[in-house]
Amino acid sequence: MKILSLAGENLASLTGAFTIDFAGGALGAAGLFAITGNTGAGKSTLLDAICLALYDEMPRFIANRKHVAEVGRADDEEKLKANDVRGILSRGHASGCAEVKFRGCDGRIWLARWAVRRARNRSEGRFQAQERSLTDVESGQVFSGSKRELQDRIDELVGLSWERFRRAVILPQGEFAAFLKSSADERSFFFNDTATTEIYTAISI
Repeated sequence: MKILSLAGENLASLTGAFTIDFAGGALGAAGLFAITGNTGAGKSTLLDAICLALYDEMPRFIANRKHVAEVGRADDEEKLKANDVRGILSRGHASGCAEVKFRGCDGRIWLARWAVRRARNRSEGRFQAQERSLTDVESGQVFSGSKRELQDRIDELVGLSWERFRRAVILPQGEFAAFLKSSADERSFFFNDTATTEIYTAISI
């Protein structure tokens, strides 16, 4: 799997529309690059956008945790749980989205989209359920199936489940130190769990 581009709109501090082409231009030719910027500039939000489009999850928000506080303005018709991914919508906006175009493990190019909006297209409206889609870019065919089937298909195309993607690709802040301090057996399990042994055998040779 290879991420080709990222686009989004009204996510946290990244208000307005944005697009990043990883396959062309300076980034496509770079091979290796860093995301830098001041605190609050939106560095982590770019990673959040990738995670939302592919998994409807964010590493900074722990899903399914009990006794989570509600957050929101006092005049909100509805407050969200602190770990609800829809909370990434920029304040004062009625809708937002994240899109990832990627080459899947099947060799085809796909577009995964995640979107959130408030009722009546008003910034004070109730949050609606997030919407997701998966499109074969070449044919234009949109995947039809349940939410669970859509996620299973994305997992298959990416080659990683959310937990494996989070641990192998994103590695949230604070967890890298835990990885470095883990035992040799634990690190070995991590690598064997996220990629085939044959890859590391080839590298060692």
